[in-house]
Amino acid sequence: MKKIEAIIKPFKLDDVKEALTGAGIIGMTVSEVRGFGRQKG
Repeated sequence: MKKIEAIIKPFKLDDVKEALTGAGIIGMTVSEVRGFGRQKG
């Protein structure tokens, strides 16, 4: 078993779900989060 963690933009969720389903992944947990900070680099 492997854990994959990804941070994606909300409008990409359907595309990601379709791709994972096509790869044989049948379950996922989705959490909506918000944050702020100073970007460096």
